[in-house]
Amino acid sequence: MSSLRMTLQTQLVLRALLEDPAGQRYGLELCELAGLPSGTIYPILARLEQAGWLDSTWEDPAVHERAGRPRRRFYRITQDGAEQARLALARAYRARKKPLPGWAVARPAGEGGVS
Repeated sequence: MSSLRMTLQTQLVLRALLEDPAGQRYGLELCELAGLPSGTIYPILARLEQAGWLDSTWEDPAVHERAGRPRRRFYRITQDGAEQARLALARAYRARKKPLPGWAVARPAGEGGVS
């Protein structure tokens, strides 16, 4: 499970799922919560499900037919997925808190930086 890329977008999706770990969310709802487009969300959801962090189920056809809308696929974070997600988010947070190495810090031109 550590082979998942922990991009900023993946972190946003995981945070949205962890807001209610026992609840189910459908894709467009996650788009709204994470502030990301569907073309970004769905590949992330597929990777998380393949890694075992998520389970998904399709909505009962009668429900979406009555509502007059497309059928929804609901995603729920697994118990193990929630634990892994919390650890991964904590690692990502700690990694951002580390100071940048000297070569990565922009310096003014007068102090040896690029002019």
